[in-house]
Amino acid sequence: MRINPLLRPPRAATRGIALPMVLMFLIVITILGTLGIRHATVGETLTRNQLDYEVARQAAEAALRDAERDLMLTVSTRLPNAICPRNDDRPLQGATRGPNFDANCPRGQCRYELTYYDSSNYATVVNPEPWWPTANNKNGRWEGDPAGPASTKPSDAGGIDTNCIFDGSVPLGTFTGVARLSGVSRQPEYIMEYLSRGENSTVRITARGFGADINTEVVMQSYFLPYPK
Repeated sequence: MRINPLLRPPRAATRGIALPMVLMFLIVITILGTLGIRHATVGETLTRNQLDYEVARQAAEAALRDAERDLMLTVSTRLPNAICPRNDDRPLQGATRGPNFDANCPRGQCRYELTYYDSSNYATVVNPEPWWPTANNKNGRWEGDPAGPASTKPSDAGGIDTNCIFDGSVPLGTFTGVARLSGVSRQPEYIMEYLSRGENSTVRITARGFGADINTEVVMQSYFLPYPK
C-alpha cells in the first residue's frame, strides 16, 4: 500500500538549534572573561599607583628631614659622603642667618620681603613663590619640569663636586651626606625660605618627592624654627 507523500507528518522545525545556542554561550563566556580581566587590570593599576604615591610621599618626607639637618649644620667642612660643604654661607645663630638667604635662592636658601608674598598671584604669575611648579611657566625654583630631564645639580651626578654653586632646590644629601634613595625615578629635593617673624625667624621648607614613575610627584611643606629664643 503506497502512502501519499502529501499526507506524511511534517519534520521537526527545531533541527540545527544546538549550534546557535552554543555560540551564544561562547559569546557570554567571552564577555564575562573580558570583564573579569579588565577588572583585575584596573585593580592592579590602582594598587600600583597607590604604592607609587606612597613612595613619592616618603621621599618628600625624607627631603623635609634632610632640610632640617641642613639648617642645623654647624660645621664648614664637608661632611662624610656629602657632595658639597656649606662653608661660611650659613652663620650659626638666629637673625644673622637671614641675610645669607636671598631672592635668587642660592644653594636652596630663599628670602623675600613679606610685601612680596602679599602681592603673589598664582593665576597671573605675579611675584612667583619659589615652591611653585616650574611647569606651565609658574617660575618656581625647582630644577626643571618633573617630566623633563633629570636635575643637573651636584648630587644628581654623584661623587664630589668642587664647585657646588647653584641656585634653587637642593637634592637629598647634598650637604648632609644622607644616602640617596633607591627605587625612585628622581631624587627628592627641597627649598628653604627664611621668614622673619618678630624675635623668632622661621624657615619654611618645601620638599617634593618622586615615585618610580617620574609623573608621580608629592609636594609637602613644614615650618622649622632652627634657633628659638
